[in-house]
Amino acid sequence: MQLDRLVHFHKAVGDVTRIRIIALLQNCPLHGQALAGKLGVTPPTITHHMTKLREADLVYERRDKNTIYFYLNEKSLTQQAQAILKVGKASSAAEDKQEAAARKAAIQDNFFNRDGTLKHLPAQRKKKLIVLERLVKGLEPHRKYTEKEINEYIRQYHEDYATIRREFIMNHFMYRENDIYELNPPELWDKSPS
Repeated sequence: MQLDRLVHFHKAVGDVTRIRIIALLQNCPLHGQALAGKLGVTPPTITHHMTKLREADLVYERRDKNTIYFYLNEKSLTQQAQAILKVGKASSAAEDKQEAAARKAAIQDNFFNRDGTLKHLPAQRKKKLIVLERLVKGLEPHRKYTEKEINEYIRQYHEDYATIRREFIMNHFMYRENDIYELNPPELWDKSPS
């Protein structure tokens, strides 16, 4: 739902008379004269408020001969009332994702040189997993690698290929059988806690 529509909805219901109109229409449809009588206001006042509620898609009208009856659009009311909770969750999730990406980038900047080589493997597990994930990004899924090929691949980034190769296996980035290595699907990789 567009944010401006959500703001328009809250402005529309941000009036005591309009809230009372919504409460009355919840029970049954009413015409303007009946609403004016129940609320103790003039018919032009009802017309003004009904225009605001109609613009916010909270009421609709039906004509019965010469009388216009106003109905509460309950579906729209419910959707718009709940939309603010979704906006909060969506923006919160987006912010969390941005913060996580920024933390990940900062960790990578700390442990990798400008040329892409690894300075050293972090001791902290959370940081180590981020570094290992970056290292395996260059490997092809579904391709089988010999131990020699994996060693040469790792050596591009760091001289201690044996430790990094072992970390790939221990943290489920790769699978090894009979000295043949294969990249696991990302769903199986150990993930750093957020």
